[in-house]
Amino acid sequence: MSLSALPLSPARVFAELLAPPLRGRGRENEPVPGLLGGRSTPVPAGREVHVSGSAELCAAPDRARVSIRLGSRKGEAGEARSSVTRRLEYIAQSARQRGVQEENVTVTKDFSRVENAYQMEAEVCITFSDFGKMQNVCNLLVEKLGSSVIISPPHFYHTAEAVDTLRRQVCLAAVGNTRRKAQEVCRLFGQSLGKPLLIREEEMKEWEGQIDSHPSNSSDTLTVQQRIQSATIYASSKIFAIFEIKGREKRKNKLL
Repeated sequence: MSLSALPLSPARVFAELLAPPLRGRGRENEPVPGLLGGRSTPVPAGREVHVSGSAELCAAPDRARVSIRLGSRKGEAGEARSSVTRRLEYIAQSARQRGVQEENVTVTKDFSRVENAYQMEAEVCITFSDFGKMQNVCNLLVEKLGSSVIISPPHFYHTAEAVDTLRRQVCLAAVGNTRRKAQEVCRLFGQSLGKPLLIREEEMKEWEGQIDSHPSNSSDTLTVQQRIQSATIYASSKIFAIFEIKGREKRKNKLL
């Protein structure tokens, strides 16, 4: 599955780089008795940098399902079955030769009597993970079987694993952006970034892609690329984090 990063909106950064207050003093900075013989000891409080950041990623569908319908009406039951069976065998053989596993092929059959004839109908549903193979199989069936089969437009979708992967990756990308922003703030003030004190995902959104086509176009007239674009899932994550500020950034001594 291909994941592509979209342009990110600038993350809002909030930094608190105040002088460390002194602990261990009473009201109005008076010494607190009992501390080191009555003398107060300044204890610097920890300093923090507060940062918020975001990220957006998208994932194209990783599966496609194609439905192939066929049928036959004959005066004899055996002729109706034979006509449909031959085409079913050809469809299954064509899919196998192009690497489609048997567990990805589902066949349903329906046999009935209509007036003075016997009618058999069948539907083959094939799930593809390789869209190139899907197009090759569909083109071959149209060429060899013609109007004796009806091939539905492909339905593109995501597996549960693909959606979970997208959610994890967009969250990690947002965390990474947030940490880099915190580092930039610390460097700006000559400080060094410390360990994270809090990382919280404040918002997670998902939505499907939109096709850039005329509103009057029906779903049956969409191209394969337009269907893929329409089924693409986008996800965004917003992160809030608090990092410790360790102090002045140490600079390397250039004089060896």
